[in-house]
Amino acid sequence: MKSFIITKNDAGQRLDKYLTKSFPNLPQSLMYKYIRTKRIKVNSKRAEISTRLMENDVVDLYINDEFLGVRSDKFDFLSAPNSLNIVYEDENILLLNKKVGLLCHPDDKEYVNTLISRVKRYLYEKGSFNPMDSMSFTPALVNRIDRNTCGIVIAAKNAEALRILNEKMKNRELRKFYLCIVHGKLENRSGILEGYLVKDKDKNTVKVFTKKQEGAKYIKTKYEVIAESENFSLIEIELLTGRTHQIRSHFASIGHPLLGDGKYGINKLNRGYKKQWLCSYKLVFDFNTDAGILNYLNQKDFEIDVDWMKDEFTKLSQE
Repeated sequence: MKSFIITKNDAGQRLDKYLTKSFPNLPQSLMYKYIRTKRIKVNSKRAEISTRLMENDVVDLYINDEFLGVRSDKFDFLSAPNSLNIVYEDENILLLNKKVGLLCHPDDKEYVNTLISRVKRYLYEKGSFNPMDSMSFTPALVNRIDRNTCGIVIAAKNAEALRILNEKMKNRELRKFYLCIVHGKLENRSGILEGYLVKDKDKNTVKVFTKKQEGAKYIKTKYEVIAESENFSLIEIELLTGRTHQIRSHFASIGHPLLGDGKYGINKLNRGYKKQWLCSYKLVFDFNTDAGILNYLNQKDFEIDVDWMKDEFTKLSQE
């Protein structure tokens, strides 16, 4: 028999969810059977699959060690680079300035050198995160941006902060602003673009339509032209919905693709620019409902330096 004490980060989960995350070697059918036959108990009492775990609850497992698995203390994230550009940090969150070229999460080609792996290494080495202390929670990113987009990404350092921020993101209580350079002059210097986005998962691309399509998701993009020249415009964008490749595809659909966008742009217009000029440069916490332990962030805004993009626009304008 082995016992595990529920930490603050693991509290609030259903028993079956906790067990699934914590013991991947335990078949689900056996897990349900062991809960039903009292070989898995909570606080020495019979539990249900849907039992909500509380901090300091004790989970007893009367099951074979082979199903518990052996957790290694050699963690993959320690092989990630230890460089992070931290915009802001407190006991609950990190705000990070992700550089162009860095993935937020692993994909089929890159597993270790990702933003989330760097976050885990950073927190582990400063002593505020140890995978052995929490059976199921690990630091997590609240939002993500494309590999070739730079800017602010939020990381949650505990389960409660992650839950709250996911809810705030869903309810549009986090305002995200971008700066980009697009080809051409827009007809209006400010406005709201609307459309319907369809995703092609196989090609990892999206297409924007003006009318609703089957399987399409509604998108809404607010913009303001900051400066313009004969061939380019510098634009501030606020995402009013958050969809895959929304900014890139939306502006391409109206004939103003981003400078350097190899997926939705026009190669002959990109003039040798291999990176897309898009940066998530500003974040505003705009809560209109209770944010629990994160209420102190309400109405705070964070911004990173984007003078490099403004300088590039000036150079383009003079050519």
